[in-house]
Amino acid sequence: MVNRRSRRAGGRPVVSEDVAGGLAELVPDVDRPRGWQLLLDGAPQSHVDLDEPTRLVFEYQRRLGHAVDLVAPPGRPINALHLGGGGLTLARYTAVTRPRSSQQVAEVDAALTALVRRELPLPEGARIRVRAVDARALLDRLPEDWADLVIADVFQGVRTPAHCASAEFLDHVRRVLRPDGWYTANVTDGPPLAHLRAQAATALDRFGGACLAIEPAVLRGRRFGNGVLLAADEPLPVAELTRRCAADPQPARLLAGRELADFTGGAPTVTDATAVASPPPPDGSFR
Repeated sequence: MVNRRSRRAGGRPVVSEDVAGGLAELVPDVDRPRGWQLLLDGAPQSHVDLDEPTRLVFEYQRRLGHAVDLVAPPGRPINALHLGGGGLTLARYTAVTRPRSSQQVAEVDAALTALVRRELPLPEGARIRVRAVDARALLDRLPEDWADLVIADVFQGVRTPAHCASAEFLDHVRRVLRPDGWYTANVTDGPPLAHLRAQAATALDRFGGACLAIEPAVLRGRRFGNGVLLAADEPLPVAELTRRCAADPQPARLLAGRELADFTGGAPTVTDATAVASPPPPDGSFR
């Protein structure tokens, strides 16, 4: 059932609807005339600027955007797979920075996708196909060696489900990736970072190399936050990624090589049998 609310932000109405995952709210950005933040049950999910789709507000999305920028020469179309849709922020970014790219999106919440498509139209000419299926189900449907880039930003509520956090999940990703393709994932965790360490160890087990972009406060266990993993079989541009992460509005460290191996602390590879959902953020994180 549609559930519209009448509250306003910055002089514009908030668009609210019940979707499969809870109450979805599109809240106007008070600083941008056509900017919107997507909340799901009060938790921030995406930010979209219809006037400037390349503007990535959330820091973790900026780091995922670095992967979009560097996976191929500038402007070259790519095949991109997005596991998790939300406001389709990274799909929009890819469509604008790499015209004629072919993109597939797994977003199980069809009602959420309908809301986003209606209120936040996609860029003209964007070749983005959203499928209302689970992330692993879409991976199974795609042909081998199809994707240049797989972006995993899969959440059920505020947690990544266990079946998208295992070595077997990465095996499905590898089947779909081209030999020189990249995998990148948004991973949330808090002290003592056991989940993030295990995810890094699992990526290193399944790929030739990996790196992790993480803010110093999160790395030191001072707060809950995001880490962005990037993995590939071909060498990654660690120096350029390091430069970009350091230049972000909220700078991040890039762990690679021995630093990343040390960060894992000997954590075992996660399997379907041992995988658990990512930890929830602390109470009151979104107030």
